[in-house]
Amino acid sequence: MSADISGWRKPVRTITESNDQTGSDVTDDVETAANHDTDERSSTIDSAAAREHPEVAETVAKIKSLRKTIDNIDGAVIHLLAERFKATSQVGVLKAEAGFAPADYKREDYQIERLQRIAKDAGLDPNIAEMYREFVVTEAKKRHKRIADAGGDPGVLDVFA
Repeated sequence: MSADISGWRKPVRTITESNDQTGSDVTDDVETAANHDTDERSSTIDSAAAREHPEVAETVAKIKSLRKTIDNIDGAVIHLLAERFKATSQVGVLKAEAGFAPADYKREDYQIERLQRIAKDAGLDPNIAEMYREFVVTEAKKRHKRIADAGGDPGVLDVFA
């Protein structure tokens, strides 16, 4: 079922939810395109439009619920990345102590194949897995180099390194 939304304000950003305690699932605020450096199409649903079209308010409520799930997943991903970088920092210390170079291209090739296979099995575009791999490998190598340059001292790493 779709509603005639031709009278609504033109979409500009994203569907937004009110953070007040009233339980409102929509906001009266509409952002203008001039505030954003993007050509992408997006939507803002105001309270009046939601009152006129209850199915829109229901959709916004479903989106709000899904966004809570997304936020939880994002939090878990950040915590997992923190754990991953703690482990790769330990690898960096061991490499520095043994005199190994920060890069291990054989491991990188293995990771490319492994992560692309995992992505395909999970129904994820392998390019996304490659972007992730490129990010974590590049960051790990930078950290390994800093550890090696500091004589194996992982204390050279900080939250913003």
